[in-house]
Amino acid sequence: MHPDRPGARWERRAEIPLAVASLAFLAAYAVHVLATGLSDVWRDVCLAVTLTAWALFVVDYGVRWRLSGQRLRFVRTHWLDTLVVLLPLLRPLRIVRLYEAVQRRRGRPRLSLHARVITYAGVSTALLGFAGALTVYDQERGVPGASMRTFGDAVWWTCATLSTVGYGDIAPVTAGGRVVAVGLMACGLALLGTVTGSFSSWLVQLFSRQDEDGPPGR
Repeated sequence: MHPDRPGARWERRAEIPLAVASLAFLAAYAVHVLATGLSDVWRDVCLAVTLTAWALFVVDYGVRWRLSGQRLRFVRTHWLDTLVVLLPLLRPLRIVRLYEAVQRRRGRPRLSLHARVITYAGVSTALLGFAGALTVYDQERGVPGASMRTFGDAVWWTCATLSTVGYGDIAPVTAGGRVVAVGLMACGLALLGTVTGSFSSWLVQLFSRQDEDGPPGR
């Protein structure tokens, strides 16, 4: 998208507010899940924060859809944004857009850009893992036969799932927990692939540049 188009200007202006909204959504959801003995007032506050953040995502999606002028084609070409509207906890997956921009770059590699991708992917993995642990713990706690009894168990299971290790000592037994598990498996593969792919691409470009330059007098 051209940087001077209305859609691009809107995305630049909305990026920080939406990032804050996603963090507020995650924080409110964490309080709702982890805080024991929470009063009805605070539960209502957490619900209001999550609904407000979700509404911001919907407004952003609607504005960008309107400015794009693509109608239904916008949904197909922006499937990741559509998924984020439906499941705001998946907002870290927007790393894919940044990674695609890196892959399209030509010429001399820039470590700062690749380092930015790797850092963003690492932060996204941490946020996604925390959100996944909260969600699966909310589904599994108190269920008869569940091996995930504490939030620490949920974090351990999430780390094993995102890293594609899968020890099998803890596993979800509810339908909702298993749906989360499938999503985390897919996200783990995507984010790990982003990090390794970006780092490998930088190394290949760097060594190719050195081979092209060659030693003096070659």
